[in-house]
Amino acid sequence: MPHEVLPPDPFADDPDDPARELAGIGDDELAEPMDAQARAELLADLSDLAVYQALLEPRGVRGIVVDCGECDQPHFHDWHLLRASLEQLLADGRMRPHEPAFDPNPADYVSWDYCRGFADGITTTESAY
Repeated sequence: MPHEVLPPDPFADDPDDPARELAGIGDDELAEPMDAQARAELLADLSDLAVYQALLEPRGVRGIVVDCGECDQPHFHDWHLLRASLEQLLADGRMRPHEPAFDPNPADYVSWDYCRGFADGITTTESAY
């Protein structure tokens, strides 16, 4: 995601920036460049995400929930945040940390598998006519 799209850093030019100590951590451990297959899969995910949003957002679904293997907690991603994260992964090879959804209503989010099944059902129903 281009930096000009992000909100301003509240600690910009602050010598007491609490994140200053974290700067550079992991830069020497950057992931290998994305191979062609991983890139193609990520582009397919972005395409699928656009379809899922178009089908489900008008029905009140705010985004996708992902079960995190690291913390064993569900992570709720609004459509635009998930798209931005995937686009950043595509551009930079990694995602920056982001704020979790504030007090999300789990009923407003569905899993990636639900999205896929819903889209498949719509496609099957429409192609039957």
